[in-house]
Amino acid sequence: MAILAIFTGDGFTKQMYEELRKEVDWEHNRPAGVIFHAASFDNSGNIRVADIWESEQDLNNYFDNKLKPVMEKINAPL
Repeated sequence: MAILAIFTGDGFTKQMYEELRKEVDWEHNRPAGVIFHAASFDNSGNIRVADIWESEQDLNNYFDNKLKPVMEKINAPL
């Protein structure tokens, strides 16, 4: 069953997002199970993300195996 995941990231800046996006290259290496991804930044510069995934397992696999290691590498808040 598809899920909607909404994330907020205080301290996760646009620069961090661009670095993360470049490192994981999801535009050219689409994650298994992703249906939709949108990110924006609030007036304080903190990230807000809305994703739709085929399943929670797909989201967790991508986060654990791709996003989390890069986030740790660039010192982005988890």
